[in-house]
Amino acid sequence: MSRDMDIRRLDVDSFELREVDGEMTINGHAAVFDRLSEPIMGMFRERIVPGAFARSLQDAARDVFALWQHDTSMPLARRSKGTLRISEDAKGLAVEIDLPDTSYGRDVAANVRSGLVDKMSFGFSVPPGGDTMTKERDENGLPIRELRDVDLFEVSPVTLPAYPDTSLSARSREAAEAIAADAGAGRLDILRKRLDLAEQLAR
Repeated sequence: MSRDMDIRRLDVDSFELREVDGEMTINGHAAVFDRLSEPIMGMFRERIVPGAFARSLQDAARDVFALWQHDTSMPLARRSKGTLRISEDAKGLAVEIDLPDTSYGRDVAANVRSGLVDKMSFGFSVPPGGDTMTKERDENGLPIRELRDVDLFEVSPVTLPAYPDTSLSARSREAAEAIAADAGAGRLDILRKRLDLAEQLAR
């Protein structure tokens, strides 16, 4: 995946497999509004506000893919082909994925049907001005970053529900460093080392 793309894995519900006349469709939410993420690098948490995906979804020239576990070699569906239907609803980013009749498409269906995979995720980047650090703090004192406008690239059924530390993009690095800078140079140095290690592990 692009080094400039964030991946967010969320523990969301209403994820299911529908089977009609041999056709298999995954139905659920890849993102939920107004729900705090897990701590990112132990430095801050995120919240997606309603409308964050609206610009991307209204852009007719922007294609969005459904992938298996964020693997570009295992595409499941594509918005421009009508096999991926994606929209914002009151809850969040709603998706419907028509699974392909391929070996891994059938494997995806089997994994979802058995309950081994029951989470969804999305890949995105944040354009300038698309996020803001609020003045809020969570119960542990961590700052809260709001995502207000994102460039959506893909959605994926995934195994793990946690935010992966190795998927921080340049935009996440900027946000984390800004928070650490407020806490002093020593904290910033520690964070930079952690980010560098995470990025090395991701290569």
